[in-house]
Amino acid sequence: MAAKVSSDKLPQIVTDLPGPNARKVVESDHQYISLSYTRSYPLVAKSGRGAIVEDVDGNRFLDFSAGIAVCSTGHCHPDVVGAIQKQAESLIHMSGTDFYYPQMPQLAKKLESLMPDGKSWRCFFGNSGAEAIEAAMKLARYFTGRWQFIACHSSFHGRTMGALSLTSSKPVQRKGFGPLVPGVTHIPYGNATYLEDVVFKTTVNPNEVAAIIVEPIQGEGGYIVPPPDFLPGLERIARKHGILLVVDEVQSGMGRSGKMFAFEHFHFHPDIVAIAKGIASGMPLGVMMAHSEIMTWPPGAHASTFGGNPVCLAAALETIRLLEDGYVANSAKIGDFLQEKLKRLMERQPAITDVRGRGLMIGVQLKSHELRDSVIDECFRRGLLVLGAGASTIRLSPPLIIDEEQADFAVEILSNAIEAVA
Repeated sequence: MAAKVSSDKLPQIVTDLPGPNARKVVESDHQYISLSYTRSYPLVAKSGRGAIVEDVDGNRFLDFSAGIAVCSTGHCHPDVVGAIQKQAESLIHMSGTDFYYPQMPQLAKKLESLMPDGKSWRCFFGNSGAEAIEAAMKLARYFTGRWQFIACHSSFHGRTMGALSLTSSKPVQRKGFGPLVPGVTHIPYGNATYLEDVVFKTTVNPNEVAAIIVEPIQGEGGYIVPPPDFLPGLERIARKHGILLVVDEVQSGMGRSGKMFAFEHFHFHPDIVAIAKGIASGMPLGVMMAHSEIMTWPPGAHASTFGGNPVCLAAALETIRLLEDGYVANSAKIGDFLQEKLKRLMERQPAITDVRGRGLMIGVQLKSHELRDSVIDECFRRGLLVLGAGASTIRLSPPLIIDEEQADFAVEILSNAIEAVA
C-alpha cells in the first residue's frame, strides 16, 4: 500500500484493495449489471471533492481520469453544486423540445461567443457526445443532400449506430452490431493527402460526401496529436469539394487541451462542432453547434426529450464561467509542467516510448499493451486513477483544477508503478 499522507489533496490507502465494502458492491454488480461495461480495476466510488475520490472503504485516490475527461472543474465543485441546487429547486424538467427555457438561448449565446471565427452559430442540445455526433450526421446529410462520410482510423465518436459507424477504435466495439450505417469511409489519421490521392480517386465520389468528421486530438485512439498540416489539409480538401467539416470536441474540448477547444491549436475552421463530457462538470449534456446558415432543418426534423435539461444547462453555464476564470489557463500551465516531468521520466525509464498531448490531455505510451494494463492496475493500488487509450497508452486527463503538487505526486506514483511491474 502507498504511504499515508496528511494532505487532503493527495491519496491515502487504508485497506487492501478492493476493501470489504467494495468487494460486496463488485459482487452485486457482477450479478445485476450489463457485462458490456469495462472496468479496469475495482474502484467503488462513494464521494469526490476536487481531484480526490473516496471509495466505500475510506480509501482516497488522486483522480487522473476525471470520469473519462468529464469532471473538468473537479468533483462536486461548490459553485457548480450551488448552481445545480438552485435550479433544481425551481424547475427540473419541462422539455425544451416542446417548450422554452431561458437557459437554452443563454447557453447557446455563450457558446457562440467562445467560437474563434466570430460567425453566427446555433445549438442543438442532447444528452451525450454520441447524441451530438448523431445530430451532426443528420444535419450534414440534410443540409448537403449527400449521404457519405469520411472518418479516421483509430477514431472514437460514440456507440450509437451512426456514431459507431464512424468509430474505428477497437473491433469489439463494432463486433456483432452490423450492418452499420452505410457510406462511411475511414482514412489514416494524420494523412490528409490519402483522402484526395487514394479515396477520391478509387472508391468515393467527393460530390457524394456530406462531411468529414474528425477529432482534433484523438482520444480513445491513444491521445494522438496530428501533424500541424493535417487539419488544414482536410479543410482545403473539404472547401474544394463542398464538404462540411465536423470536429468532435467531446473529449478534447472545454479547456482539456489548454485552449477552450482543441481545434484552436491548428489553423482549422469547422462548420459543425460536437461538445459533451467536460461542458457540465458531470451532468449529462451534449451540444451540436453549427453555423446558422447550415442549421436550417425545419421543426420536427430532430429533437430530444431530455436534451437541454435546465439543471444540466445551469451546470454548464457555471462550468464555463469557471473555465474562463482560470481553469483553461491552469490546464495549459499544469499541462506543460506535467509533460516536462513525464519527458524527464521517459529519459530514464525505457518502458516509456512516448509522451504526447496538449494541456491536460496527455498520453504516456508504454512498450506493450500488457505492460500498460499492469501499470494501470499498480497505479490504482498506490492511489492513482488512470485509464488506458489506444494499444498501449496511459491517458492522463485529470480535472483542470490540479496543481503542481498533485502533478508531481502523480508522476511519482506512475514512476514507482512502472518500476514495480516492468
